Amino acid sequence: MKITIFGAAGEVGSRVVSEALHRGHEVTAVVRNPTQFSMLPQGVIQRTGDAGIINDVVQLSSGQDLVISAVRPPAGDEALLAPITKSILIGVAKSNVRLLVVGGAASLKLPGQGDISVLTAPNFLPKEVINIARACFFQHEICIADKNADWAYLSPPAVLIPGTRTGKYRLGSNELIFDRNGVSQISMEDFAVVLLDEAEQPKHQRTRFTTAY
Repeated sequence: MKITIFGAAGEVGSRVVSEALHRGHEVTAVVRNPTQFSMLPQGVIQRTGDAGIINDVVQLSSGQDLVISAVRPPAGDEALLAPITKSILIGVAKSNVRLLVVGGAASLKLPGQGDISVLTAPNFLPKEVINIARACFFQHEICIADKNADWAYLSPPAVLIPGTRTGKYRLGSNELIFDRNGVSQISMEDFAVVLLDEAEQPKHQRTRFTTAY
């Protein structure tokens, strides 16, 4: 497959790049600053571009089989996530390319607690992640409202951290997944596995899904 990855130098994006290369895909890694190319593995097609500019998205996605958005604005600019996501959705609709969005867990419901979500549950989130959680909540709403793009939105569990690649995971839809010990977690490496499994064998269209161990 020919895959364009926005946010390719980020913590999740770089692991998605590595997983896609490992599987033999042709990867176009998009970053905003060319100095970030040194952070990417050999074998990628290096491109600079801004996911917030629709024409950039169209140009960098045209002729591809899939676009993956792993964009995460830096602290203080979290509110940019929603308009960037809207730009990507418009761009891939114009180029007629499928989109996988690396989303957030904020809009996932807590099991057995009705409509209470990760974002609205009292004292569930640390204060330092509230802003990005709100941004991810709005990001998911923008995807749901879109009527033109072929998208799927992958929400992580409560904890997404660097780790090891096991290839093991569970899938869910709209509720946070916990293990038998009450832990909701997956490594970034296995999160990338989930994304590439979905890329190769699509099971979700215009919907959200989630994962955890």
